Amino acid sequence: MEFGGGSPCGGARPADVILNTFSYHLTPAAFIFEGGAEAIGCPVIPSGPGNTADQLVAIAQYRPRVYVGVPDFLKILLDKADEAGADRSSLEIGMVTGAALPESLRAELAARGVAVSQCYGTADLGIVAFEDGGAGMVVSENIILEIVRPGTGEPVPDGEVGEILVTRLDPDYPLVRFATGDLSAILTGATTTGRTNRRIKGWMGRADQATKVKGMFVRPEQVAAIARAVPEALRLRLEVSRDGEQDRMRLLAEHPDPAAAQALGDRLADKLAEITRLKGAVEVVAAGSLPNDGKVIADLR
Repeated sequence: MEFGGGSPCGGARPADVILNTFSYHLTPAAFIFEGGAEAIGCPVIPSGPGNTADQLVAIAQYRPRVYVGVPDFLKILLDKADEAGADRSSLEIGMVTGAALPESLRAELAARGVAVSQCYGTADLGIVAFEDGGAGMVVSENIILEIVRPGTGEPVPDGEVGEILVTRLDPDYPLVRFATGDLSAILTGATTTGRTNRRIKGWMGRADQATKVKGMFVRPEQVAAIARAVPEALRLRLEVSRDGEQDRMRLLAEHPDPAAAQALGDRLADKLAEITRLKGAVEVVAAGSLPNDGKVIADLR
């Protein structure tokens, strides 16, 4: 199968019949995968989602080797086929996206004869990265991918979680530093698959962390503004919680020098109140002690 950048993956071969269960109505996923299938000469059953009984008839009649869709619907098809005694033995490969693929579900599908791999993409960009048997997901070759701190657009070091930004220099539909709103991290180290492009860990959550505190929105861009105003702080993380029946904010700031904690905390508290129009506590913590989860604002309520 060809994903976006023309890189074959997933195990599909020319002439394999593909069951495409993504919707062909107002969403591009079905057409993205069908375009890749056509590029390597795979006939496609444009089945779309639902209609399980009809899907089982199509599987038995046309014997697709490859399933394309969300992982949960693949399990539904296998369950229904086994309940009805329908022949689904042709299905050997699953290419999935659009929903979580827990390792427990991947293992169950493999035990039932379907080897599943997943990819990550968006409606605007197509396929951004995909599994190829190595660690994480390899980035498609037709894009430039960056990981940035949410709310800033500033690249983070490799291995640190941040928002995925993608540049695609396509003459028909160019996108420059398109913010996906999704979190991931660059994987470092060698891989055994032979591919040389960069890798990401996969989808790790959403970067949109705006929340309301006492009726007012607090956004990652405001935390970034505090960081620019007090550059001595290495990393910031704003935690929002409840104390009794009141919203409370606590700004955590990394700094390597405990002796500077009091003065730094006072400056940060002033900037927090100035920029968000809300008061909050400040705690200076050791450098490197904040979680590497990409969160600038953690809503704990």
